[in-house]
Amino acid sequence: MRQLSDIVCNQNPLTMPQSATVKAACKKMSESGAGSVLVTDSERGLVGIFTGRDAVTRVLATGRSASKTTLAEVMTTRPITMSPWKTAIDALRLMWDGGFRHVPLIEGDKIVGVVSRGDFKGDEQTWLDEERELWEHMR
Repeated sequence: MRQLSDIVCNQNPLTMPQSATVKAACKKMSESGAGSVLVTDSERGLVGIFTGRDAVTRVLATGRSASKTTLAEVMTTRPITMSPWKTAIDALRLMWDGGFRHVPLIEGDKIVGVVSRGDFKGDEQTWLDEERELWEHMR
């Protein structure tokens, strides 16, 4: 089973300050093909995460202005994080149980990367599907 560090090696995660606008974040996400932005404080510490789903549900659907709304206003604060030394199945379980698609990876106080549901294919996804099916049969 792959470790998360194998998935994010050489990754340069997209980060932006809390003061950045939703429009700026969405533009950067589009340009880089990222599904999320890790939101940081002045010391580059993780304070939140903003995803494409947040843009739809917290900005567009509520009629907010993307050019006037800051990430601090609509991000998920204190996101659940993982160590890069955990396994892929650990991340998949966490995402499944938590109902989210992105997990920031933190080592100490340093942002190492972010994994998303789309990073896991093949054996890892099959493993989780089989595990979930087994749990359903045991209930």
